[in-house]
Amino acid sequence: METPVALSLDIWERTPPEAQTYIRALALRLSALEAMVQALQEQNRALQEQLNQTSRNSSRPPSSDPPQSPRPRRPRSGRRRGGQPGHPGHTRTLVPVDEVDEVVVLKPERCRDCQAPLVGDDPSPFRHQVIEIPPMQPVVTEYQWHQLVCPDCGATTRAPWPAGVPSGTYGPRVHATVALCTGSYRLSKRTTQQVMDNLFGVPMSVGTLSQSEKATTTV
Repeated sequence: METPVALSLDIWERTPPEAQTYIRALALRLSALEAMVQALQEQNRALQEQLNQTSRNSSRPPSSDPPQSPRPRRPRSGRRRGGQPGHPGHTRTLVPVDEVDEVVVLKPERCRDCQAPLVGDDPSPFRHQVIEIPPMQPVVTEYQWHQLVCPDCGATTRAPWPAGVPSGTYGPRVHATVALCTGSYRLSKRTTQQVMDNLFGVPMSVGTLSQSEKATTTV
């Protein structure tokens, strides 16, 4: 069984199944973000090296050293900017229509020339897709725990507690997210506190974060 980085097999086996599932999903997302950040850092480093090049530390001619003299302008090729005819384009592949979450149909109501009403469908409409992250808002569930008095014997009976409902304030996915930030990605408690509040809308104190870490590894 594979476990996320920095979580021992013992801790992983004691983690609730729903928390394990959520940790794996978050680990995939954060791994993709880390790869993107690393690529941008490498690109920025390469650009900085290019900007710092002069005739003293590279093979560039002295005339290219700013700001002593302007850079020589290359003669125009006569071609327009952008992709040239015959060059293969690079366009993001559209998601199949049956897999999108919402389809908004845009139809003209009248002819743009004579203003006559228009009806029917375009057999090949232009398709434009927008990918967005759903708004992060915590789901708060209130459990109203009733206890009733028996009219015959006077005994007080409280309703049984539902299976799987935590007795604390936060659910298993909150605890899993905290464990992922402080464990796998080694974020400080202050940074984790900001992530939980700013990204997920779940305010937590530093002390609560410590309790959450313990709750995640409790049998």
